[in-house]
Amino acid sequence: MKQSMRSLETFLGRSLSIKVLLLTLAILFSACSQEKVTNEVVRATKSFHEVKNKPSDTLNVAFLAIDGVYNSELIAPYDIFQHTIFHTNPGMKTFIVSPTMNPITTFEGITVTPHYNFENVPDIDVLIVPSAEHNMDTDLEDEHLISFVKEKGGKAQFVMSLCDGAFILAQAGLLEGLKCTTFPSDIGKFRETFPALDVYEDISFVHDGKAITSAGGAKSYDPALYLVEYLYGQKAAIGVGKGLVIDWDVDQVKHIKP
Repeated sequence: MKQSMRSLETFLGRSLSIKVLLLTLAILFSACSQEKVTNEVVRATKSFHEVKNKPSDTLNVAFLAIDGVYNSELIAPYDIFQHTIFHTNPGMKTFIVSPTMNPITTFEGITVTPHYNFENVPDIDVLIVPSAEHNMDTDLEDEHLISFVKEKGGKAQFVMSLCDGAFILAQAGLLEGLKCTTFPSDIGKFRETFPALDVYEDISFVHDGKAITSAGGAKSYDPALYLVEYLYGQKAAIGVGKGLVIDWDVDQVKHIKP
């Protein structure tokens, strides 16, 4: 009987030791995994902006404005890029370019006088294509418009679309072979119109190659602040954001970047 009790105690003792060992190993594994994830996030954050990205000269940032352009997609990124001059040196020079020098009317009824037309616009480093009312239909058949975007966008360092401006970039052949996105409810139409494109949904913006495409609307600030951080660093982006009462943190925004 005593021998049986001793055997039982030995068995229970060993079982308890094994359980403690397994629990300890599980805790250690969990901690290591968490540390790995944290380190990966830290590395990604630290490598987001690189010194080599910073421009050595002022960048000319052209906003393509045509009749029916939407206020949000035009003004939100314009505010962001114009405010870079207060947070980095050199900053960006922003201007509006239209087919002619005649004033254009936004979808919401604001009259905008362009700084340049297609003929006298200076060299463009960053071409911004905000969404306009007919970007999904008649604008795609406007050879003068598409030719301008193809030529100037092809030479630019970056091209950016807001909302359905992605249709114009795609028609100009500037999104071939690249990941991209557009206004959420127009994803289906985008895929139907350009079936060869790699289109993403449920996301604020996508950066692939020199193209940055985005959902637009109230999220039009996101891709602009992202490009500011990409080029000029986190401090500049956060500073620009604070000036517009935006708590900028790219990790809080659903996006794809290189």
